[in-house]
Amino acid sequence: MVVEQNASKWQEFKKGFVKNWQLYVLMLPAITYLFIFCYIPMYGVQIAFKDFYANLGIIKSPWIGLEHFRRFFRSYYFGRLLKNTVMLSGYGLLLFPLSIIFALMLHELKNEKYKKTVQTLTYAPHFISTVVLVGMIKIFLDYPDGLFNHVAVALGRKPTSFLTDPQWFRHIYVWSGKWKSLGWGTIVYLAALSGVNPELIEAAKIDGATTMQRIRYINIPTIWPTVVVLFILQIGNFMSVGFEKVLLLQNNLNAETADVIQTFVYRTGLLQGQFDFAAAVGLFDSVVNIILLVSFNYFARRTSEHSLW
Repeated sequence: MVVEQNASKWQEFKKGFVKNWQLYVLMLPAITYLFIFCYIPMYGVQIAFKDFYANLGIIKSPWIGLEHFRRFFRSYYFGRLLKNTVMLSGYGLLLFPLSIIFALMLHELKNEKYKKTVQTLTYAPHFISTVVLVGMIKIFLDYPDGLFNHVAVALGRKPTSFLTDPQWFRHIYVWSGKWKSLGWGTIVYLAALSGVNPELIEAAKIDGATTMQRIRYINIPTIWPTVVVLFILQIGNFMSVGFEKVLLLQNNLNAETADVIQTFVYRTGLLQGQFDFAAAVGLFDSVVNIILLVSFNYFARRTSEHSLW
């Protein structure tokens, strides 16, 4: 029975391939890119289990099993790195609904000119590079001459050293990131909302449904599959905090909350040359992401019938 089912699926695949071969050709460059730059380099992951020597190469370097992982888990900095990474990612995850709310608000705007203006203004920050964004943050929050501190002094308050205070780092990192991505993150939701049947909206208005009722019972159910998929994808990157911005905002004074796993991998791997140990830490980070992705995908499939696979 299993053999027959597999044969049937294979026949269906061949028919679909012949019928839509142009689409598979369009996929070929992306597949080739992923294979060359994402799958082939996975060969080097084995150095996480070896005492790597550059003169011996990957193959000839001796195996040491899970020693690098034990060293990382027993180290005094493991708790701080894990805590900072989880809290930074969790903070950002709490703001996930903002893009949904903003998309629903834009969808309800009737003035098309005003709507396009708001969309353009909120999309624009997405195209600002991380380096430029951090430069803007430092100009605004510099002590004591930053814009925010000038306003604070004008209001009779003392200037604050935002960039060196560990308590401010998470707020600065997360909210600046949300400002940069808010408008761009609404594009998918607006596209999903465009599929709402106008006749359904008109029928709801005739029945006396308020704006909030239409959003709750029509718009949100329409975009819910998209919300679930994007949330699962974000969970799959939970441990992958944006390395560049963290590194650029990080200094010795705010390292208490700014030091995360990815910046640690950068220091130990590239700056200190401990490639095997850094590979083990990076592999741990990736394994946690995979576990979270699979777990939440399973949970979503069981509870909402919408999932990645």
